[in-house]
Parts: sequence; structure tokens; C-alpha cells
Amino acid sequence: MKRKWFGGALAFLALMAFPATVFADDGPTNMQLQAGLNTFFVFMAAMLVFFMQAGFALLEAGSVRMKNAGHIAGKTVLTLGISIIVFWAFGFGLGFGNGNSLFGTTGFFMTGDAMAKSFDALSASDVSLSVKFLFQLSFAAVSLAIACGGMAERAKLSVYIVFGALFMVIIYPVIAHWVWGGGWLGQLGMQDFAGSTVVHLTGATAALVITYMLKPRLGKYNKDGKPNSIPGHNQVLSVLGVFILWIGWFGFNPGSTLSAMMDGFFGYVALTTNIAVAAGAIAALLISWAVFGKADIPSMLNGVLAALVAITGSCAFVDAWAAVVIGAVAGIVTFFTAQWFERAGIDDPIYAFSVHGIAGIWGAISTGLFATPKLVETTGVGKPGLFYGGGLEQLGVQLLGVLGAFVFVFVISFIIIGIMKATMGIRVSEEEEMMGLDISEHGTYGYPEQMKLIADSAAAKPAPELSAVKPVSGTGEAFN
Repeated sequence: MKRKWFGGALAFLALMAFPATVFADDGPTNMQLQAGLNTFFVFMAAMLVFFMQAGFALLEAGSVRMKNAGHIAGKTVLTLGISIIVFWAFGFGLGFGNGNSLFGTTGFFMTGDAMAKSFDALSASDVSLSVKFLFQLSFAAVSLAIACGGMAERAKLSVYIVFGALFMVIIYPVIAHWVWGGGWLGQLGMQDFAGSTVVHLTGATAALVITYMLKPRLGKYNKDGKPNSIPGHNQVLSVLGVFILWIGWFGFNPGSTLSAMMDGFFGYVALTTNIAVAAGAIAALLISWAVFGKADIPSMLNGVLAALVAITGSCAFVDAWAAVVIGAVAGIVTFFTAQWFERAGIDDPIYAFSVHGIAGIWGAISTGLFATPKLVETTGVGKPGLFYGGGLEQLGVQLLGVLGAFVFVFVISFIIIGIMKATMGIRVSEEEEMMGLDISEHGTYGYPEQMKLIADSAAAKPAPELSAVKPVSGTGEAFN
């Protein structure tokens, strides 16, 4: 008897919870099911891209010294919070709202699917507008994370806040609109499937400007200009961070198909992405072995990331064999450019411009060489590349897009950072930099026990003269 009452109660609750579906004559249509599946697919892809922030936190924390680890990891949460609020209020509308060929003018303070008519550039997909917002937001947050990498170990915390907000209003949305939001580069047929230019070159160019204007870290260069090695404190954290980024990229690239259908095209994008990464990792390790005489782990990690960046723009346009070439070239070129920038006096602890900028440029150019007619037809963007009978037209469009994005981001970033440097200051004092940003900016260390031992040990020894750790002439100035 009790079982009958229990079963009846469950049946009643089911009827109350789902009255429409229980009594409806017809179930969901195929179109409704497809839209629901695609929306869920893109939502999960967005979550993978959001999880990349954990990868950035581990990678960057492992790549800096122990006294700055807590700061660099914590700022990842800060910049993500800034990205969400500012992109919701202004960035999404400027990037994807209806407007002109330069920026959007509608869709600010996004409130959900009711605003769909303000985003014609996104209307081709049946995915919910709210989920499209989350997906594009995750991309924007990655670009800002790359830009902030150039500030490592010497920028004031306030710089992250001010520049981060301005980046999400003035810089990133403009480039996104140019390529993806109906802007002039998109009208020309620029091929950038998941953001080699829009996300990575944009963030890396801002990082280059910031790195240059902050000047090198104390002790990075001798008086003769020769760079000193300042290794990160935990290579294992960096490796774990790269693994998380690698996994997150399966949301980045396959997720950009915006569909779980399309005959499984997202699976092909995942294939080209994965084999490119493997090629980049192996090529970078081998070239470091040949140059250094030892297989360098950080170089291999940079090779992984560079290949991911390069294949991001081309993953939906190229054959599998070309993906291997693109990844391998990215790993090798990034290795040499990282060395070159360091010798040139650009102290980039995260190698942001080498990994995301140089590889982003190569990724954009590669579609102008390797884009196949069949895949161009599938994506509906641009024309075939040079090696597939397309001539120089698509390559020219890609080069124009790279140049236009680089110049715009460089100039605007230079103006913003220049004004900030003149008004509020962008670099901590020498004393604060020496003690570490964990303690100077936050009042506590990320590794309190270890740092206390180091501090006690240092207190027991005579203090070294500050001049012994000053950087090369021209970089030991008043940093504000």
C-alpha cells in the first residue's frame, strides 16, 4: 500500500513539474532539438575556455619568482572579474553589436536573448544569444590575460585595473568587430577562425607595449646589456598550466564551429588543433636541444602554446598535413624570437609577444598559404590560399589584417600606458620590487613559510649594495 501511495505521489509531482510536455500532442521539433544541442555544446566550450584562466594562473605563477607568485596568480582572478563586468556593459556591444565597419553601436548592458536584433553579426547561429555572449566573453578574457602577462613582477596592481578596463572597451572590441562583428576586415574576407589575430595578436601587442614601457626587472641586464637568466620558481606549475591550456583550447577552436552538428566538423577542427600542438612541442624541444645542447623544458612549453596560437586562426581552413607544418614552424620561430627579444632588451617574463604575437602573425599568414578550396567553402569565409591556386589575394587580406590590428593596438596601448605612466605611475618602487609584489601589494606571501626562511637567511648576511642588482643604464630610472 505504501508503495502505491509513493508511486502516485511521484507521478503527481512529475505532472506538476512538466505539464506542457506531458500533455502536448507533439514533442520538440528537430530544429528545436538541434538548437538546444548546439547551445549546450557552445556553453560547454565556453566553460573550457574559462577554465584556461586556471592554466594562465599556474603557468605565470610558475614562471616568476616565489616572492611574486601569489600576486601573479591572484591578478588572474582580478582581470577576469574586470573582463566580465566591462565586456557585459560595453565590450560585447562594441564588438558584435550593429553599427559601422569600425565598431558596434548597439547592444550595451546585455540583458539576454531579447536583444538578439541588436546583434546581426551573430544571427547565423541558432545558439542562444546569452550563451554566445558567454563564449565571446571567454575569448575577450583570454586576450586581456595575455596583455597583462607583460606586466609580470614589476607593475602596480592599479595598472591591471585601469588598463584592463580600457583594454576591454577601447582595444579588444574594436579588433573583434573588424573581423567577426561585420567590420571592414570581415567584409574583405579575413580568415581568423578562432582568434590568432583577434585574441592573441591583440593581447600580445598590448603586452609588448607594456613590457617596453615598464622597462626590465631589476637585475635582468648587466651594465654591458647582456641579459641574466631569472628562472621561474616552479617548472611543475608551468607544465600543469600548459596542460590545462591545451585542454581548454578544445573549447577555443572546436567550440568556434558553434555547432555540435555540421557532420561533426568540430571534430576535424579538434584534429588539426591537436596534431599542430604535438608538432610544435616536439619541434621546439628539438631546436632548443640543438642550440643549447640540452633539451629545454620551458622552450617546449612555449612551443606548445605557440602552436596552439598559430593553429587557432587556421584550424578550420587547412589540411591535416598543413596543421603539422604550421605547428612545427610556430614552435621553432617562437624559440628564436624569444631569444632575440631578450637580447634586444625586452624583458618579457611570460614571453607573451613571442608566443602569442609572433605565432599569431604566423597563424594569420598561414591561411593565406594553406587554406583549401573545400574548407573555405565549408566555412564560407574568404578564398583559397596561395598553395591551392588562390593566388595572392587571400594572403594579401591576411597581411593587411595583421598589419591593421598590430598598428591599431600598438598605438592605442602606447597612448593609454603613456598617460598612465605620466599621471598615476605604472611601476612599483625599487624597494617594493626587491621585497616582492606579494608582500608589497598584498601584505602576505604566496609561500609564507619558504619566504620567511629566505628572509631570515638574508637578514643573517650583510646586505648587498643595491647597485649590484640594478639593471643596465637607462632602466634603473624612477619607474613612475
